[in-house]
Amino acid sequence: MSQGFLEVGQALTEDARQAGRSGVSRRAFLKFGMTLGAAAGGGLLLGFTLPAAAQTRAVARRSVIGGDGTSPAHEREHPFAPNAFVKIDRRGQVTLIMPKVEMGQGVYTSIPMLIAEELEVPLQSVMLEHAPPNQKAYGDPGFGGAQMTGGSTSIRHMWEPMRHAGATARTVLVAAAAQRWKVDAASINAENGEVVHAASGRRIAYGQLVDAAAALPVPTTVELKDPKDFKLIGVPTQRLDSPEKVDGTARFGIDVRLPGMAYAVIVNCPIHGGTLASVDEAPAKRVPGVYQVVKLDDAVAVVAKHTWAAKSGAQALDIKWNGGEHATLSSQQLSANMAQAAQRNAGVAHKEGDAAHALEHAKTRVDAVYEQPLLAHATMEPMNCTVHMRSDGCDIWVGTQGPGLVRDVGAKISGLPAEKVTVHNQFLGGGFGRRIEVDTVTQALKIAKQVNGPVKVLWTREEDIQHDMFRPCYYDKLSAGLDASGRPVAWQHRVVGSSIMARFVPGAVQNGVDPDAVEVAADLPYDVPNQLVDYVREEPGPVPTGFWRGVGATRGTFVVESFIDELAAHAKVDPVAYRRALLGKTPRALNVLDVAAHAAGWGTPLPKGQGRGISVMHAFGSYLSAVAEVTVNEQGEVRVNRIVCAVDCGMAVNPRTIEAQIEGGVVFGITAALYGEITLKDGRVEQSNFTDYRMLRLDQTPVIEVHLVKSTEAPGGIGEPGTSVLAPAVTNAIFAATGTRIRKLPVGQQLQKTA
Repeated sequence: MSQGFLEVGQALTEDARQAGRSGVSRRAFLKFGMTLGAAAGGGLLLGFTLPAAAQTRAVARRSVIGGDGTSPAHEREHPFAPNAFVKIDRRGQVTLIMPKVEMGQGVYTSIPMLIAEELEVPLQSVMLEHAPPNQKAYGDPGFGGAQMTGGSTSIRHMWEPMRHAGATARTVLVAAAAQRWKVDAASINAENGEVVHAASGRRIAYGQLVDAAAALPVPTTVELKDPKDFKLIGVPTQRLDSPEKVDGTARFGIDVRLPGMAYAVIVNCPIHGGTLASVDEAPAKRVPGVYQVVKLDDAVAVVAKHTWAAKSGAQALDIKWNGGEHATLSSQQLSANMAQAAQRNAGVAHKEGDAAHALEHAKTRVDAVYEQPLLAHATMEPMNCTVHMRSDGCDIWVGTQGPGLVRDVGAKISGLPAEKVTVHNQFLGGGFGRRIEVDTVTQALKIAKQVNGPVKVLWTREEDIQHDMFRPCYYDKLSAGLDASGRPVAWQHRVVGSSIMARFVPGAVQNGVDPDAVEVAADLPYDVPNQLVDYVREEPGPVPTGFWRGVGATRGTFVVESFIDELAAHAKVDPVAYRRALLGKTPRALNVLDVAAHAAGWGTPLPKGQGRGISVMHAFGSYLSAVAEVTVNEQGEVRVNRIVCAVDCGMAVNPRTIEAQIEGGVVFGITAALYGEITLKDGRVEQSNFTDYRMLRLDQTPVIEVHLVKSTEAPGGIGEPGTSVLAPAVTNAIFAATGTRIRKLPVGQQLQKTA
């Protein structure tokens, strides 16, 4: 097991571990308290504190962060500021300290919309700053109290706290105006950054009220706006961070430039679990611009004047590795190990009725095994981290989903107190769970300890893909019993695979069950009277695993929706009609199924070689249904022509962001379903770049239709559902087109073998 694989778990604070032991689920609702105080230099400082056992995660920032990577004004002026708050100065400037990071999902727009809505200010007037890394203040119970952004929870967790924060600020400002004018606060309204007394025609800007407001007590309860009165929430809104990303002024981690900075390129041991035996540094040092060679236990880094020199020096190194006991590990062995593990005793995730008895007496029995491979994240921005290690402090520039974990590992490696470690978070060029990890930060810190001055450590695309924290491979064994009409009366599902939660939040694993690994599988939307869903943990040897744009929901939806389609085929019932008959207990799932099927023209004829498939997803607090239309040619090559997706994610904050997220998730999901696979041979990852870890091309992207279902429910997540719902819709469409059932991903090679 790699050192980087261990670091995240070791970096969790004791408070985080205690939160994990409490058994709080990923979906725990965040409650909050509020405090009000005077901002340094005058002004209204409004904050809300999330209790230690239920705190929100991670931090974000917009263009207010200086181009030189310095800490935001809030951090300089208020080092002990609350963990999330709204600040209003005497000019009336509203600043939001955000506990979420922006990695393309649009939270830099949607979360400010929540504040602006309740505070009654224009969205464009809300500036953003980072919240400081602080595990106690920003820890998320779903990640063991660690400070993170992920799990499609940003809007879910911020929906009420941010609205309450804005409403409380508005209420206090109105009270200050009422006190000044000596009128009843009920006769005053707030609008467009001003407080207005319609009866007398008086109005006053927020900035003129902040000193008086800071002296008033905080109301214990505030009235939130009725959804019918929303002016911003629910309105399609252009993203606030788009201009700087278009004109190139937005700075990502890989863009960091510091005076006197050196560049380092890493070469990791190609065999997972292996170590460095020896290295001849001389060839690298002969490359012009190379400064030094840094040796780690399982890697070597070349430090140079610029990236090209570092990369050239790394290629020139003569390295010998100790392969260790895993030097012969292969994908075939991993698959065999999981099949064998499926025979072991399992932890029960869900039990309803007597599945074994019902299966034994069923009219028809259907059995299936589904397999899913290791997957890499392959984020557009390769992994990178810049560190300046000094005796009196450590600065880290990185795009991270978990700034608290970064600061903790910085303190551990440097030996400095946590307050001496400064994390300068940047825009993330794709996260998908990869940038929750601190393995690359750990390496950068270890290298920086041996370098005089700041050093940027870069992972080439090859190193990035071959040493990722991979989406786990899985083995699912299912059996179902059908009655005479073809309706399921028994359902058994055994999930075999890695436990990511055991590393991140050990306390979340109860009775041998990883709640993420069995997500969706242990909570069927379908009405089946007898169910048994259980789990066997089987790790892929030394290969590290991590989150990947949804893990449990992504892999679970593929298996459940594929198997339901199989049962419909055995019953000789249309797949949509079969699902409709079983979704009576989940009306939101039934509704999106109907919307997607109608919009896609389900049942209308298609040419030979084409097929439609459908799937339903329920996870992250959202409900989706997708219809895929595909063409399979005589060579077994698949082209996805059209995707129709119906989305019920509760109340939509920014419909434009939701549509974009679904579109991106669909492309991500098609890529994985058709091509995604990391394979091992002799302990090494065989893929190395986009030449053999294939991405969906622009000209292969299908027409994508997104239909938002209006809902008054609280918002659900949206970043991962588009990916989660996609694969089974595509594979079910392939079955409709060819009669070939896809039980093992990716689909390409299987179809070409049967063509």
